[in-house]
Amino acid sequence: MLDNIQSEQTSANSTYQDGSKPKKSGCLGFAIDTIETILLALVLFLAINALSARVRVENVSMQPTLKPGEFLLINRVAYRFGSPSIGDIIVFHAPGQENTDYIKRVIGLPEDRVTVSDGIVYVNNQPLYEPYIAESPRYTGTWEIPADHYFVLGDNRNNSSDSHMWGFIPREDIVGRALLIYWPLSEVTLLRSPAIVQAVQ
Repeated sequence: MLDNIQSEQTSANSTYQDGSKPKKSGCLGFAIDTIETILLALVLFLAINALSARVRVENVSMQPTLKPGEFLLINRVAYRFGSPSIGDIIVFHAPGQENTDYIKRVIGLPEDRVTVSDGIVYVNNQPLYEPYIAESPRYTGTWEIPADHYFVLGDNRNNSSDSHMWGFIPREDIVGRALLIYWPLSEVTLLRSPAIVQAVQ
């Protein structure tokens, strides 16, 4: 009697003579594989979304570095363990607009003094070397940056709404650092922070 039970149990888990599995277990396996694939894709999507963001450039304030219609990959955790540096291109929440983000270049760090005079930007009396700007700024001014705040400007200096108009960016409003232009493919570029704190030649 025991032999018969063992034989029946074994046959229940066997395959057909042609090597195929019973239809019921095959459909169940396919369903399980599909669910696992969907769950894995969801986990990867959430992980990538937590670490990065994709944004579209909407205006001309960062020309010629960034052009309208380009898509950027943003590192959300870039400043989790570090701080922005002068020259970084960052995305941040627009002042007074919770649902709008801006993208600009960091020019001044907390407690720095930024001065714009005769078309040159100075940080703590040190002129910046800025070959990436569209043209020299036609405005002047001096700003003392408070603790935990940043001074940002668009590369298209005379066509940019930025810190020279509305002030400083609190650190907590920074979304992340722009890593690269990924679309269109003809414009793919890594966005490295240039060494701009140096004497103007």
